[in-house]
Amino acid sequence: MDSETFSVTNPKPDLRSSKSGARIQKGLSIRLFRILTLLLIDILSLYLALQVAVFYGTPVKSAWINQSDFLILTFSIELCLIAARGLYKAGANRRDYRGLIKSVSLSGLILLLIGFLYEPGSYVSRSTFLLFWICSLVFICAGRFLFESVTNLVRKKGVVRHAVFLITESENQESHISLVERENYYNILGINAPSCLDLSNREDTFNYLRELGITEVFVSWGSICRRFYVCWRFYTAGITLNILPTVSEFNHPKSKIQIVGDMPCLTLPVPIIVGVDFWAKRCFDLVLSIILLFVLSPVYLLISLLIKLDSPGPIFFKQKRIGLHSKEFKVWKFRTMVVNAEKLQASLEEKNQIKDGVLFKMKDDPRITKVGNFLRSYSLDELPQIFNVLFGEMSLVGPRPLPVRDVDRFKQNHFIRQEVLPGITGLWQVSGRSDIESFEDAVKLDMDYIENWSLWLDMKILLKTVSVVLHKTGAY
Repeated sequence: MDSETFSVTNPKPDLRSSKSGARIQKGLSIRLFRILTLLLIDILSLYLALQVAVFYGTPVKSAWINQSDFLILTFSIELCLIAARGLYKAGANRRDYRGLIKSVSLSGLILLLIGFLYEPGSYVSRSTFLLFWICSLVFICAGRFLFESVTNLVRKKGVVRHAVFLITESENQESHISLVERENYYNILGINAPSCLDLSNREDTFNYLRELGITEVFVSWGSICRRFYVCWRFYTAGITLNILPTVSEFNHPKSKIQIVGDMPCLTLPVPIIVGVDFWAKRCFDLVLSIILLFVLSPVYLLISLLIKLDSPGPIFFKQKRIGLHSKEFKVWKFRTMVVNAEKLQASLEEKNQIKDGVLFKMKDDPRITKVGNFLRSYSLDELPQIFNVLFGEMSLVGPRPLPVRDVDRFKQNHFIRQEVLPGITGLWQVSGRSDIESFEDAVKLDMDYIENWSLWLDMKILLKTVSVVLHKTGAY
């Protein structure tokens, strides 16, 4: 017989019974405090809205304004509809401003109907009703926004957070910690492997969770055996159980939780007009590139003159790089090295400062010229790549295109970065540039950029690039 089933010789309590009698849900005090605070904010907002409406509206003698019983009815209908829509729940629910607008508007219609049936002659003036409706929407939404702003500020200081515990495999710990911390809602007090929920370890684990005061637990679901028993064990312990995706790739930053057939499912929604944001990016690239070429033309001429005076050789350096879909193209740069630099690189490989050897980076590279050293310090050698952007081979922002030598050393998982248009600057470049010692760290930054990409992210990277270049952060 299964070790976790009931037997006559070794009777066990009902699976649904608590091990230590009745107990209050963990973290209930914080949840109640949140609900009561939101209720008070909404009541105050409705009261202020009513006072403004009565003061500025057309005066009409009506029991709905002057008698407390009717005021209580008005507020009760408003608050009940807000609650029925789940707008006092945690997380995104209380930030659902569209839901607030619908609930307040529907309650106004219900009040009009009640007033028409109860006192059709003089319920309330139209101006007073409209002012009350508009002010209710504005004050309630403003109150929620203020509550969110204060709550986020307080939580950043480590207050009003739920104490949580993470149970996941070692290979998924980093991604799962990032997933939980993204909510700015929890304090992770401990992490353990899935084996802590095995039958032999389970009681010790729950005793430990009780001692820590844990209110919620995040569990990597695919790694847990006896799921039915584990669910009930958390349920009867009063600890909220959250299920984490077992594979980090499923945790796309743009995904949302949906309920499909009574089961939670990670869903990646699509925009109303597919692809418009990428074409906006390309238009932005072209327009800004043309402006930059016009504004920086004197700088181009000055740099060209300095390169010619400093060392023999061409002004521009063209190198084969691997771009979109692993296709080769020639990237343009101002020459910063001696003419035979690529041939000399083989003799310098042993001095490579990138640990895994995929990239080649070396401080005090002897091949760099005097003017080249200055150009590299401020990334001025990259300016000709604006022509690559105009030709559609690159973007202003994206993963850097790498030489053939580097791509030949790629592992299979590295090639995902070749599926997007390469860029002059990117998340890697504004996060340390040459100070990054492992190519895996650089790939992770490229992956973060690809997964979280938006036009706003491109703008932030471009602005940060200016600061990084001026401070010569990690440049050599």
